[in-house]
Amino acid sequence: MVRAAVMPGPHRSIEIREYEYPTMETGSVLLRTIASEVCGTDVHLWHGQLAEVPYPIIPGHVSVGAIARIEGEVCDVDGVRLAEGDVVTFLDVHETCGSCWYCNVAGTTTRCPERRVYGITYGAEEGLLGGWSEYIYLKPGVHIIKLPDNLPARTFISGGCGLPTAFHAVQRGRIQMGDTVAILGSGPVGLSAVILAQLRGATQVILLGGPAHRLNTGQSLGADHVLDIGAMPFDQRLKAVQDLTGGRGADVTLEAAGEPEAVSQAMALTRDAGTVVIAGQYTDAGEVSINPHTLLNKKHLDLRGCWGTDFSHLYRAIRVMAKHQSRFPWTEMISKEYSLEEAEDALRDVQSLSVTKALIIPN
Repeated sequence: MVRAAVMPGPHRSIEIREYEYPTMETGSVLLRTIASEVCGTDVHLWHGQLAEVPYPIIPGHVSVGAIARIEGEVCDVDGVRLAEGDVVTFLDVHETCGSCWYCNVAGTTTRCPERRVYGITYGAEEGLLGGWSEYIYLKPGVHIIKLPDNLPARTFISGGCGLPTAFHAVQRGRIQMGDTVAILGSGPVGLSAVILAQLRGATQVILLGGPAHRLNTGQSLGADHVLDIGAMPFDQRLKAVQDLTGGRGADVTLEAAGEPEAVSQAMALTRDAGTVVIAGQYTDAGEVSINPHTLLNKKHLDLRGCWGTDFSHLYRAIRVMAKHQSRFPWTEMISKEYSLEEAEDALRDVQSLSVTKALIIPN
């Protein structure tokens, strides 16, 4: 039997349940889980803040594991045949149809209505389709990536979900060499964005967030300035950013905080004719009012949303991490590791911001 941590429903205690090993379909893969992350989305799931979640679920949408079994021939995107023992990760998004208007005309598979996500929109009764489990069943057609030989599993999972999400946000921001970039939010998305903004060519990165241990990690990852939102009211943070930019504001601002007020703050922190990317509003945390004249139209802002990731973001982000892992201490984001039995403790710690990155180690 396979043990898994199950979320029975919103606000309910995590349970350890046992499942039979899956019946393998042709083209499927069984992973022995090395690690799975606990991210802010999992806290939102626990609070019932995502719509149409088929509770009970096995959480864990970004994971890394070693192939325990393959049924048939399965290749990665480069056409390389996968083998038992390979250390791999996979795109959590599955079953995008490839035939709808969003897939084929808009080129935006993240909005495909058939899109399903491991650890989020698959129910526990459907099988081992989440990472908080000793094994993960990868259905035929799941996009699998073998980690480069020089990229340890622990380094990859330290980026976890935040890495491709930040990659997408930085890409949407069109950061140019010499830009000043402000990043609101010092969780895994914001911290990954600190690294990726530098690689994109930013010469000044300003990180706004908290608590202090996350800001310290941001500095170790290369943030030029950190502003503690718990110690400075917004008007002081605004003045600090303006002082660092000749009175103008940031060229590009990335919102990765998840609080509604961060949207209007991001707009205020950005220079006239600058760019704002909203990446942190993954759940409905409420509304915020803005003055569209002063914060948007008069400033001539380019305001861009950023929803989810596709395979290209994960694929490219892994290669960037493999190339630059010795330059940036990604693993400093990992605060604590938890067993399956400790999964609820991990959720509480992520919720309280007492950790930066929490990992579930099922085996």
